[in-house]
Amino acid sequence: MWRAGLALALAPFAAQAAEWSGYIAGEGRIFEDRPLHAGQDSDPSGALLFEPEFFHEWEKPELLFEFSPFLRLDSQDEERELFDIRELSLLWVNGNWETRIGISKVFWGVAESQHLVDTINQTDLAANPDGEDKLGQPMVHFVYVSDFGDFGLFLLPGFRERAFPGVEGRLRGSLAVDTDNPIYESSGEDERLDLALRWKHYIGDVDIGLHYFRGTNREPGLVLQSGDGGTPVLRPYYELMDQVGLDLQLTKGGWLWKLEAIARDSASDRYSAMVGGFEYTLYALGGSALDLGLLGEVHLDSRGRSAPVPFNRDVFVGGRLTWNDEADTSLIAGAFVDADNGSTNVRLEFERRLGRFYKLEVELQKPLGIEEEDPLYPLRRDSYLQMTLSRYW
Repeated sequence: MWRAGLALALAPFAAQAAEWSGYIAGEGRIFEDRPLHAGQDSDPSGALLFEPEFFHEWEKPELLFEFSPFLRLDSQDEERELFDIRELSLLWVNGNWETRIGISKVFWGVAESQHLVDTINQTDLAANPDGEDKLGQPMVHFVYVSDFGDFGLFLLPGFRERAFPGVEGRLRGSLAVDTDNPIYESSGEDERLDLALRWKHYIGDVDIGLHYFRGTNREPGLVLQSGDGGTPVLRPYYELMDQVGLDLQLTKGGWLWKLEAIARDSASDRYSAMVGGFEYTLYALGGSALDLGLLGEVHLDSRGRSAPVPFNRDVFVGGRLTWNDEADTSLIAGAFVDADNGSTNVRLEFERRLGRFYKLEVELQKPLGIEEEDPLYPLRRDSYLQMTLSRYW
């Protein structure tokens, strides 16, 4: 009798769907030139990536549990080795309200070449210099869905420090970053509670997002200090900041017009920055199944040449070629050109499924004519080819 009663009581929580998925991948990276900085390994590097994903869904109440750990092992740089929880959260949907509690990843942005407004999650810079890889962030996220848009509140307990390449790794400056000894402006250090508000909506052909963030800056400054034995090192300095941001996307036929803009205020600096441009798609190119997207974006930073970031007065031009085949083959290639000094950085990304379970990804980065005053100057000999073979399930 008691078992029947228990089963009846738990019936509303019976799982409607539960599934494991994910991938395991091998990654190889070959550099064209010998390393520039002392301590760097000149051999090709290899890495093993493992990211399973589990979700469990209930219908009444409407709940979704997600769990996604991530493991990266590297043959060359111990600072690239990482175990992270990308997702460990419970989502509850109750009418117009959504509540997510746990560790999660949130993406904001519309631009192709840089995501200025993507503020919530910390960047895993040891993974890739493009800034697209993110760490999981502890959060409590409330969303109210209405006819006037989605209103979101983020409570962010616990700060994630940025991962940088180590002494033996490539894609770093002349001095290694001492990630074991960060400096914080806040007395709460990495236990401070950060706050963010976001509103997103669509009005006709326009998708719009507005946000306000108050908390620890995910982008650290680097302070030169003496390390063990008097060796100079760079220590990450995490300031507090206030930031407001806007992202817009207008869709008109084959055109996508995009804009991301921020204004940021901290104790050391006050500035604004934007990236904006277009993507125009030529469908059925030459009567084939190919689609070609033409990309153009402009980067501006109010600090001009003194900005400690690569993209302060730069132009991005490129293209996206989509085969529209069963293998989901695609190629995106482009170049960042500095409008002040002509420094150029070329990037190419190709991907294609191999059968039902495998995927091949090829990435190329090649700096060209990087001038001494450019923030990318320390990476001027870090042209590389990277290949990743993933097995999905």
